[in-house]
Amino acid sequence: MGSSDRLDPAVAQALRRGVAIPAHPLALTAQRKLDERRQVALTRYYCDAGAGGVAVGVHTTQFAIRDPRVGLYAPVLKLAAGAIAEFERAGGRRIVRVAGVCGATVQAVREAEAARDAGYHLGLLSLAALPDASDSELLAHCRAVAETIPVCGFYLQPSVGGRLLSYEFWREFCRIPAVAAIKVAPFNRYQTLDVVRAVAGSGRAGEIALYTGNDDNIIADLLTEFRVMGQRLHFSGGLLGQWAVWTRRAVQLLEAVRACRDAAGEGAAEILAGAAALTDANGALFDARNGFAGCIAGLHEILRRQGLLEGRWCLDPAEDLSAGQLEEIDRVCASYPELGDDEFVREHLDCWLG
Repeated sequence: MGSSDRLDPAVAQALRRGVAIPAHPLALTAQRKLDERRQVALTRYYCDAGAGGVAVGVHTTQFAIRDPRVGLYAPVLKLAAGAIAEFERAGGRRIVRVAGVCGATVQAVREAEAARDAGYHLGLLSLAALPDASDSELLAHCRAVAETIPVCGFYLQPSVGGRLLSYEFWREFCRIPAVAAIKVAPFNRYQTLDVVRAVAGSGRAGEIALYTGNDDNIIADLLTEFRVMGQRLHFSGGLLGQWAVWTRRAVQLLEAVRACRDAAGEGAAEILAGAAALTDANGALFDARNGFAGCIAGLHEILRRQGLLEGRWCLDPAEDLSAGQLEEIDRVCASYPELGDDEFVREHLDCWLG
């Protein structure tokens, strides 16, 4: 019996209804050690901003946390889980807990076990460590992880370490009972459509929630109704690095999209009018012009300006903003002030840091 039977029905319902899931960054001191106070403050920020889920141990949290010399994978999972539990006990909403799971099968299963034991609902399963595996080998890997924790698939763009995955792979992946969601992040419309078609073709469209990870196309993804194989599918929400910043606005965007759907498309043009601004801002924060080299530092810079982080340090001392990226971030912040949530953060920062 697969682990799909252990997915909390309330969590499954929330996933399908649609929530905003920020990809949680890593708070460090100037000595590049874990800053527990600010790490917890970030989680509190996401909860109070209205996020319905949090993803920890993912790319934005930095893959180097898994290095035995760093040893931060389990600690950051536990810190976030503790802050979420505190929020829920205080009467907050239920928060969907997603843990990044990566590596070859032995490592991935070990991480899935750690995530399950820390109280996480889903493992976001990266296949980047298996670049040459066949579809059958990939599926065997996915099934092994799915025996430990319910799975959220992950189509990661090849330009940052992902690999191309076929329609046939995704269709068979969707037939694994423990698959509850898929983060679609190839930054490519053709490959995005492959996943949507595969969900429709698997016969499980009513059970698997689609989440956009296409940070360059967030609003269009959320608004699009995919009419495939006689079915109508849409992205329920987003699991996004972009939503690690300005999270209050991200939640409001998703609420507006949901209201638009409920009103048979009324207001879609107004929502879509903001798409170019959000993509432009993402290009600066994610450092698209330099192959995304400064994407983590770009997010850190926004959080630093808001006071949530002390600095934009990464575990790798060489990882920072690219040349010209700071000026690009200044430009988009000045051009699109409506994207920010600085006032919301100012109102609550002392409490989150307390």
